[in-house]
Amino acid sequence: MVLRNNLSTTAVNRTRARRPTDRKPLVAIVGGGITGLAAAHRLVELEPSIQVKLLEAGPRLGGVLDSVTQDGFLLECGADNFITSSPEIIDLCRRIGFEDQLARTNPSLRQAFVVNKGKLCKIPQGFVVMAPSKIWPMITTPILSPLGKLRLAWEYFVRTKTEKTEESLAEFSKRRFGREVYEHLIQPLVGSIYATDPDQLSLKATLPQFIEIEREHGSLVRGALRQHPRQPAQNGANSGAPYSLFVAPRGGMSTFVEAISVELPEGTIQLNSPVEHITKSSSNGWYLSLGGDQRRSLKVDAVIVATPATYAAEMLSSVDHEMILQLRTISYSSSAIVSLGYLREQIAHPLDGLGFVVPSVECRKILSGTFSSIKYPGRAPEGHVLIRVFVGGPNLSDICSLSDKKLCTIATDELRQLLAIHGQPTTHHISRHATGMPQYRLRHGDVVKKIESRTANLAGLELAGNSYHGVGIPNCIQSGEQAAERVLVELGVSTTKAANRQLTG
Repeated sequence: MVLRNNLSTTAVNRTRARRPTDRKPLVAIVGGGITGLAAAHRLVELEPSIQVKLLEAGPRLGGVLDSVTQDGFLLECGADNFITSSPEIIDLCRRIGFEDQLARTNPSLRQAFVVNKGKLCKIPQGFVVMAPSKIWPMITTPILSPLGKLRLAWEYFVRTKTEKTEESLAEFSKRRFGREVYEHLIQPLVGSIYATDPDQLSLKATLPQFIEIEREHGSLVRGALRQHPRQPAQNGANSGAPYSLFVAPRGGMSTFVEAISVELPEGTIQLNSPVEHITKSSSNGWYLSLGGDQRRSLKVDAVIVATPATYAAEMLSSVDHEMILQLRTISYSSSAIVSLGYLREQIAHPLDGLGFVVPSVECRKILSGTFSSIKYPGRAPEGHVLIRVFVGGPNLSDICSLSDKKLCTIATDELRQLLAIHGQPTTHHISRHATGMPQYRLRHGDVVKKIESRTANLAGLELAGNSYHGVGIPNCIQSGEQAAERVLVELGVSTTKAANRQLTG
């Protein structure tokens, strides 16, 4: 294993003097989601002698990653898989001996649908988010009108943007492809990821690779064709997302959370331990005020705050006024996941794909649906199908005020129309996420830079999580591990030596 060379100069410059050898440094991690778990694991992995306290406000670890079994179905309350194009997550799985527990998507059905005029249509093969790498599927798709196809073809000749003003994801998409491609393909794909209107999202903060493709190739079509030479489709070529890169734990996301937690030393994890305030010590270190049943103050040498930015702002409200103002500008979208189980015979649709996305122009109350038991094995009993419906988005802004019964009714009514389902589901489960997805709005990058410039002057404080540099599980793992590495540098621990010990251990 090679230690990532991402330790910031600032962290090195503010390294404090080594403590006496008879006292082990104590690091607190606030938040027991995947970011906090990754940070805790990295700390004890690189320096086993360090003391770590992982403080979780709730009764369990994992945050939005939670699996439940119900009536023979394996249900995910949050994300149900992760992408392997980033090395961090597979590297972590390998280090904790979890790699053999990962299942890939069904190779014969790696395609998705988009709702078009009330019906499910296959997303053209080779179209990934906003980069068509195959010509013929775009020509033959019924999703676009002849004029829409001509406008897409014209993207090849659209000039590269030279102004330095930041564009929203919607502005970029419409400039390059026109309104029709944006409304019927790009918007639903992006909306299913971020659960919001792409008009509000910063392209630079969410999908910067497309800026680079435009800059390098002058055209997204040209760049996609060069990166993916024409070749015969194999086992149902990807449409909408690179499905061959997605994996999921066979036993559910909770087994991944458990696999990380069992690697931590006994006494590291403290559940039902909400942190109410974090204050700077007059000397080196930090004070954490814990609430709940064990109201007390904890003195630590360093603290990693691995919570949503809104909670971080509340806990650190007395530390740095400018940092708090910036943290509070990061907003979140709310959504709900309705998991529905059916007998296969209740569904007329062939379910010959992994799921579908819904454009805003269809004026529906759902964002997308996933055929979970088609996508991965072991999700439903024999003869049954499990479907996850994501309710929310621009057409349903009051989702948090809706009852479970109303949410279930919305989901079942939509599926009945789209998949020709008769009868009621055999089981249902609802999970809500009031602050489920951070919104990377325009100038999000500037906000994060300001936050990080303030934390750089606060020795022993690190912020981590999906509020800053990426919303996916691999981004969270990378964020937590990098925060842990920076803390070790600040504490005067030689991370290079610790990494070498891992290689020879």
